[in-house]
Amino acid sequence: MHASSLPAWIYTDPHFFELERARIFRQAWHIMGHVNDVPAAGDYVTLDILGERVVTLRDAAGVVRSFHNVCRHRAARLAPDVRGSCGARLVCPYHAWTYGLDGRLVGVPSWQGFEDLDRAVHGLQPVLQEIFHGFIFVRFEAGLPSVAEMMAPYAAELEPYALTALVPQGRVTLRSRDVNWKTVADNYADGLHIPVAHPGLSRLFGTSYRIEARDWVDKMSGVLQPTASARWSERAYQALLPRLDTVPAEQRRLWAYYKLWPNVAFDVYPDQVDFMQFIPLSSTQTLIREIAYVHPDASREMRAARYLNWRINRQVNAEDTALIAGVQGGMTSSSYTTGPLSPHEVCLRAFADRMRALIPQARLERAPVAPAQSAP
Repeated sequence: MHASSLPAWIYTDPHFFELERARIFRQAWHIMGHVNDVPAAGDYVTLDILGERVVTLRDAAGVVRSFHNVCRHRAARLAPDVRGSCGARLVCPYHAWTYGLDGRLVGVPSWQGFEDLDRAVHGLQPVLQEIFHGFIFVRFEAGLPSVAEMMAPYAAELEPYALTALVPQGRVTLRSRDVNWKTVADNYADGLHIPVAHPGLSRLFGTSYRIEARDWVDKMSGVLQPTASARWSERAYQALLPRLDTVPAEQRRLWAYYKLWPNVAFDVYPDQVDFMQFIPLSSTQTLIREIAYVHPDASREMRAARYLNWRINRQVNAEDTALIAGVQGGMTSSSYTTGPLSPHEVCLRAFADRMRALIPQARLERAPVAPAQSAP
């Protein structure tokens, strides 16, 4: 008997979305960026997610710290931009309360009447933080294993990429999609659609695409084939790969994708690494947040490889955008409740099992009927 996919109603239902906020995303690890996004004292990155605002910055001693991006006086936003520098202090734009880079409240205007305020207890509220191979993660409640523990099955194969040394390539890109976050996550870990919906990847990978599911992370991967593609961009990229020496020879033709529960993914290529974060905005809206990181290599071959990678994946992204929109639209059809999952769909099966374990309502094929309210 085939396993079943998650029911359609949880891809559109606002009440189920609120359960996800409480039971999944409070404990989930959210990626802020990389330590090299904040190379100097006062440099910061910010993230808004599910009603929380976080700022990660580097202090004068070189320590990277994460705090709620909220002034302790009247809740104003402190760091205003996605990425920037605040100099030696974070100054609230509302009432000029001033915080050190270590989060301490160091200044309140004298004319505001706070002479007896205990500054020691009004510093910025810290956020739980972990740095994994240079990537900065935060969470709002304890519960899940550490990022290092979750990614442990693939620690050895990630080591040669020297992820800590990566630097940002450009800035964060934000792409809004009118779909549930699970629609994006499902598509990312779906292996059956590659030969059907991605002709470019099929030309590059042949039949080498593989998927596997571990406790907290899925891996998808394909080996770029030696047979030259009929498309010039793909063919040129294939020809460049043997000359890239930033990773071992056995990994120079490998494209590997890792999806960390529940909504962070890493695309690991021979020429660059990027993350994708599927940020839930509502039950039917998701913000895809992504940025690429590279080794500081300005060679002509490497620049060309990165450009060709972008061209190839721009088409893949366009294909996926159409796919997820089509799936999300189908989730509202009265004809669809759940679908069968193949034994080969190990990532989707593992994701569905975890969702049902954390939120038992996900076992229901249809949304529960709300109790009727008695008349006044």
